[in-house]
Amino acid sequence: MRLSQLMVDISPLRTSPEFRIVFVARLISIFGLGFAAVALPMQVYGLTGSSLLVATVHTTNAVSVLAGTLVGGMLSDRGDRRRLIVIGRTAAVIAFGVLAANTLVPDEPWLWVIYVTAAFNGFFGSFSTVALQAAAPGFVPRDKLPAAGALLALNGRLGSVLAPALGGAVIAALGMGANYILTAVLSLLTTVLVWRLPRLEAPEEARSQPFFAALGEGGRFALTHRVVGPLLLLGLVQMLFAAPQVLINEFTDKVLGGGPALVGFLYTAPAAGALIGSLTSGWAGRTQRTGALMLLAVGLCGVAVLGFGTSTWAPVAFCFLALLGFGQVVEEILRYALLQSHTPDHLRGRVNAVWTAQSTLGNSAGALTLGALAPFIGAAGALMAGGGITVVAVGALAAGFAGLRTAQVLREPAPSPGQR
Repeated sequence: MRLSQLMVDISPLRTSPEFRIVFVARLISIFGLGFAAVALPMQVYGLTGSSLLVATVHTTNAVSVLAGTLVGGMLSDRGDRRRLIVIGRTAAVIAFGVLAANTLVPDEPWLWVIYVTAAFNGFFGSFSTVALQAAAPGFVPRDKLPAAGALLALNGRLGSVLAPALGGAVIAALGMGANYILTAVLSLLTTVLVWRLPRLEAPEEARSQPFFAALGEGGRFALTHRVVGPLLLLGLVQMLFAAPQVLINEFTDKVLGGGPALVGFLYTAPAAGALIGSLTSGWAGRTQRTGALMLLAVGLCGVAVLGFGTSTWAPVAFCFLALLGFGQVVEEILRYALLQSHTPDHLRGRVNAVWTAQSTLGNSAGALTLGALAPFIGAAGALMAGGGITVVAVGALAAGFAGLRTAQVLREPAPSPGQR
């Protein structure tokens, strides 16, 4: 295979003006979220000196995101998806504007304002996430879904690597208020960009359904479809057992004998591996074995976590974490293509809401799972157990679900549930 065939396929950016808007708006939005991800914990800790209160703000946001995701998924299958995206981005402008104003309060900012804005932005901001996931596949041909997924993964990784560092630099140079103002401006820019999209009306067949009937239809499809259902199970396995970030601090301290500098170095490793995976994803659009390769990618994540747990030298640990990031982004690209191509357009909002809700809960549950094992078998033991369980579970899913093992990206629109 030539090097040019390995490089990320940028044809969706060349051929689809709508996808270009989505790509640029999402990149700007991710930078804004990265700035906020630094500012909020730093401000709450500075006000209270309590890590517990920092965690409660995060939990408030997470619960709101979960609720907003489910509501947004329903709404995005019943009306104009562009309007929902604009509502979500406008909510971010309001929230960060309020946070910026809160820094001007005499004496010190009000803590309750931070909680309220975290809940407000978490709920309404989720509308834009789900509606965009439902609408974006319609901007590119079906054979370009892997390329679209790779490009979206790439801008996500670029934002996650660069945005926190830039956000911290803004706070250090100009203060907390300037960080929030810049984040509000970036959110306003994404709102303007998204407004340039055409109206994105949901298919007619989903609009007249009663609310709970529509909710049940989306849930049944997500859980029982021969590809989508096992896909959700596979994602859950990955989130529960192959997400070692919660143990990096303890592992660095007790096994590698390093300090904060090494911890930060190891935290960058998955992003570096994911960036390499995104940039070399040109092959993904040509493969005919999407499901099998995705299973291998999740298995690779398990091997990487297992290897990380056996590491006693920092460079080796870094390499295994980079391998983990590589496997994660390959899984993300292939899963995006399978999930979107196998889901009928009138169900995309609800199915993407189920996936996003699972990710929100699964990431927290995964941190608790490995964190709970560590006191009994040590950080290294918990990592090795998580990696081993992942590999075994992938093998079981591959054996038990032929639909996932043989899945390919559909080149024609996915049939409705009654037509399968």
